[in-house]
Amino acid sequence: MPDPAARQRAMARAGQATLDELHAALAQAGANPVAEDLRRPETGLVMVRGRIGGDGRPFNAGEATVTRAAVRLPGGETGFAYHLGRDRDRARLAAIVDAHWQRPEARPALDAALAAIAERRAEAAAQAARKFAATRVNFFTLARGED
Repeated sequence: MPDPAARQRAMARAGQATLDELHAALAQAGANPVAEDLRRPETGLVMVRGRIGGDGRPFNAGEATVTRAAVRLPGGETGFAYHLGRDRDRARLAAIVDAHWQRPEARPALDAALAAIAERRAEAAAQAARKFAATRVNFFTLARGED
């Protein structure tokens, strides 16, 4: 039985991957993208909650569009996926990746492909942070010298 935290990481990475990256991950693992739909991909809304100051009172920030899917492989493995947005094909393929990840023989190849996705996202976040830092303005207050 795989570690639940490892599966959560893999599912998170698959949920953040592009459609092309998911196809490439399955191809790299030699996995067949054929699966039975347990729950056809469907799109809905979820309430996004926030906290004032990060740890204060919770409030409803608004709604976000989410697509979910659930599939079963011919071998019986069941995969699930949720992702922000409306791309049903991407949600279904991410669920297929999750189902194949549960097969021990496919796990190493899928972990390698999903790690590359995580690296791409980390680099994109670092690049955005550098771009943001270049435009950052530091304000400070000077004491006025009034007598």
